[in-house]
Amino acid sequence: MKFVHDPEGTRLPIKLDSTSNGEYVPIPLDKTSKLANRMAHEAASANAHRLGVSRRELLVSACGAATTLLAFNAAQAAAGRGAGFYSLASEAGLDKYAAAEALEGDEFIFDVQGHFVNPTGAWLDKIPEDARPLSGMEQAGCALATGKEDRSYLQCLGPDAFIQDVFMDSDTDLMVLSFVPSKRDEEPLTIEEASAARSIVNQMKDNRHRLYLHGRVNPNQDGDLEDMDRLKEEFGVVAWKTYTQWGPDGTGYWLDDEDTGIPFLEKARALGVKIIVIHKGIPFGPQSYEHSLCDDIGRVAKRYPDLKFLVYHSGFVPGQAEGPYDPSRNEGVDSLIKTVVENDLGRHSNVYAELGSTWRFLMRDPDSAAHTLGKLIKYLGEDNVLWGTDSIWYGSPQDQIQAFRTFQIAEAVREKHGYQGLTPEIKRKIFGLNALVPYEIDESLIRQLVGKDNISLARAHYREHPDPHYRTNGPKTRREFLNLMRWSGGRAT
Repeated sequence: MKFVHDPEGTRLPIKLDSTSNGEYVPIPLDKTSKLANRMAHEAASANAHRLGVSRRELLVSACGAATTLLAFNAAQAAAGRGAGFYSLASEAGLDKYAAAEALEGDEFIFDVQGHFVNPTGAWLDKIPEDARPLSGMEQAGCALATGKEDRSYLQCLGPDAFIQDVFMDSDTDLMVLSFVPSKRDEEPLTIEEASAARSIVNQMKDNRHRLYLHGRVNPNQDGDLEDMDRLKEEFGVVAWKTYTQWGPDGTGYWLDDEDTGIPFLEKARALGVKIIVIHKGIPFGPQSYEHSLCDDIGRVAKRYPDLKFLVYHSGFVPGQAEGPYDPSRNEGVDSLIKTVVENDLGRHSNVYAELGSTWRFLMRDPDSAAHTLGKLIKYLGEDNVLWGTDSIWYGSPQDQIQAFRTFQIAEAVREKHGYQGLTPEIKRKIFGLNALVPYEIDESLIRQLVGKDNISLARAHYREHPDPHYRTNGPKTRREFLNLMRWSGGRAT
């Protein structure tokens, strides 16, 4: 068949690169990850030749993803790393049945962190006409990036691309559309624009259950608390998204601050929207680094047992290796675990760890991935880890899904640190079943609808001849990151 995207097969289906979600400076790949990519490309050429197909035909198949993950394993093993690995049969790169067994699944997938940027939104009116935010998209091979004098490339982050990446090219069933912190007149995505994206999905009959909205609240910014009523009544938001490390003056806040955080939580409770989504980890910079730590999470979760606290990124800091839980270390994922332990919340509490950007970064560091997943499940419980991908900054989330399906913690590491193996049951919970609890969505209703609506029919038809682009969309270099910061209210999105 003919492919519109990457017909020569130059892009791998499992993407290891330096792409950031715009909240941290892109971190270049280390030697092992570069070796992994190189070995994957070599294996793809060899396997395509053996099967008598083109590179592109191989790479869009399950054998292509298997070939890539097997090469990643080999590169990690050569570097002496073995705490975590992608578990699939050695013949999966050539055997479509072995590849399908490892990489294809029927899990219910509820992604609680998704994003897109309005490519024609009012935020562009705030910047100079010659400014080119996210201009790296033009070099990313996006078919929509056709104009050199306009910003057509931003269509690659718009609602149509969002729906293609999430609901056609990935196995995602439901997604929550989230927001970034910004001043009220500088939002890269407004609630009105997000609602319009939801309407695009809704126009496809019976798809109202596919996309949910957060309401962005920065209680240390004038007007945000007052706007919570409108967000609930007009847009039906299902949760409140906040960034404790952000403020219009660069200063963050704590959720248990009596003049900011507590009024926010009290109003959330009064409005009956009782899910609080908090960005923790991925620090924006030194000025409010302390507020990126999770110290306040345990305190407010204990004080408000009727609220659910979804900790985005699980406190993870890109570039910091994760090992077994160290109670003397109040950084990274340990910061989240520490606040839960110190406040006697234990497993199965009202605190949930979310994996957006965290898992995506850890795909290049399986040893840290093993400890991150192992200790989150050990201390918070297998019911309290939520699937999120931060897409579409990283393109379609399908590669994150496939990598997670196959990921396993080495038995010796499990025994030494008391970690559980990542069983299919645990993965099903993390992929989607866990999120149904705080969002109060009935599983039987979703199972009745998903698979039978127009999204499902469109997906099945599309996958008869799939043509995924395998691009990533966020900044990939420090220069691109600073360019994004410059045109997004002085910070990354």
